[in-house]
Amino acid sequence: MHYDPAWAFELAHIVRDGLRRMYGSSEQHPHGEDVFYYLTVYNEPYQQPAEPADLDVDGLLKGLYRYREAPRDGLGAEAPRAQILASGVGGRWALEAQRLLAEDWGVAADVWSATSWNELAREARSCDEWNLLHPEAEQRVPYVTRTLENAPGPIVAVSDFMRAVPDQIAPWVPGDFLSLGTDGFGFSDTRAAARRFFHVDAASIVLAVLTRLARQGEVKPETLQQAIERYRLNDDVASVFAGGARTAESSTGGDA
Repeated sequence: MHYDPAWAFELAHIVRDGLRRMYGSSEQHPHGEDVFYYLTVYNEPYQQPAEPADLDVDGLLKGLYRYREAPRDGLGAEAPRAQILASGVGGRWALEAQRLLAEDWGVAADVWSATSWNELAREARSCDEWNLLHPEAEQRVPYVTRTLENAPGPIVAVSDFMRAVPDQIAPWVPGDFLSLGTDGFGFSDTRAAARRFFHVDAASIVLAVLTRLARQGEVKPETLQQAIERYRLNDDVASVFAGGARTAESSTGGDA
């Protein structure tokens, strides 16, 4: 069971559920289930939010839940919509991208916490296998499909892993899907520069969302070049957005 939580409260629920499953007793598993957990925990210090009062714990444990809906202030009902899925430290980049999309481009984007790309893909493959062997029965729909089927706009996934990790769920994501990840190696610099280089920082997420919206005719094509220039996206080592936006990532180090 692999999880890549963004927030401490997510980690608490995952650990508690892991202890229950591995060491708890039930009629089906009197000595606990035969599973083990792999948790990605980062050595990057950042402020932890409080647990939401309406936290979807079931979705958290399954691998995906909506963490923050798009801001409504200043955005009309006709504003272009989008969905951002993020895991681990990518949760902060997604929230910053949500803010920039709303304030700079009038786009309403929901942010989802993808606590486990692996578990989403595993459950979806299990559904496919069951459907294959039971063609006469009612066909099962994967959790990730059911969860996102009514989410409007393109879906952009981001992770500090290679994009092959979030790409695991691509066959079961309804609608337009794009993943961002840190493909390749051999580049060493500050976190801000590395994430700009691999195009997973907040400004790069903004450009990815705008690109998909432009293809759908939801924003003007010239918006893309404007975003590239505004956020200095052609500058691999730019750690401060153009136009007076806040610093992207300023600390250094890696994950553990």
